[in-house]
Amino acid sequence: MSALQSLFGLDGKVALVTGGGRGIGRMITEGFIAAGAARVYIASRDADALARAADEIASDGRCIALPANLGTDAGCVALAEEISMREGKLDILVNNSGASWLAPFETYPEAAWDKVFQLNLKAPFFLARALAPSLEKAASGSETARIINIGSVAGEIAESMSTYAYGLSKGALHHLTRMLAKEFAARGIAVNAIAPGRFPSKMTKSVLEDRARYEAELASIPLCRWGTSDDMAGASLFLASRAAGYATGVILYLDGGVTLTSG
Repeated sequence: MSALQSLFGLDGKVALVTGGGRGIGRMITEGFIAAGAARVYIASRDADALARAADEIASDGRCIALPANLGTDAGCVALAEEISMREGKLDILVNNSGASWLAPFETYPEAAWDKVFQLNLKAPFFLARALAPSLEKAASGSETARIINIGSVAGEIAESMSTYAYGLSKGALHHLTRMLAKEFAARGIAVNAIAPGRFPSKMTKSVLEDRARYEAELASIPLCRWGTSDDMAGASLFLASRAAGYATGVILYLDGGVTLTSG
């Protein structure tokens, strides 16, 4: 094994990526597989789509679909129990599954708060708690297990974009990341977050299809482009690999500089 592979590779590692079958979650999963992970479990509600994605990502069986309902606390615990039954340890947990809800301030519904906060904030908390013993088993000496929460620059700026619950839930997830980093440090578990700006996904499809809106957004991004799969894979591999073994409580802004200009 080369020194570079030893530093940034994931040989022999086992990971769980929620929402790993599409969008940002798939970018992360593909990066982990390319870096040599032994097994990457991907979880979401759509069992058929998840199974297809797993086959597409890794035809050798290293990507494994686990249907799960993270819309309830019980569903989060059930997923954690399934992982614990299949694996003696878990090296990496990526809390990526999430939801957004767009509506005017005057009519923003209560149901939006419940759904968005459940998936974006409560699910990462309950999964981290339920999987802490499995993550702790992966920690030994200077080797730390990893939790990577997928936040958003929306959690750091005051612009609502009429998705009130989304931005607030992501800001809370960033703070939860810091809390868990302090909570889990003594157990050998590092907890960090990635706060993406614009990346192609189901949530951003409407922007990509509106050329005028897309061009206007590009003009507001200092690097003048959206993020790519390589950008996301690279950031997540850094936080998951030995290269980031001394990092915990970090919020990594992967946004092309948006937070530099938004206050």
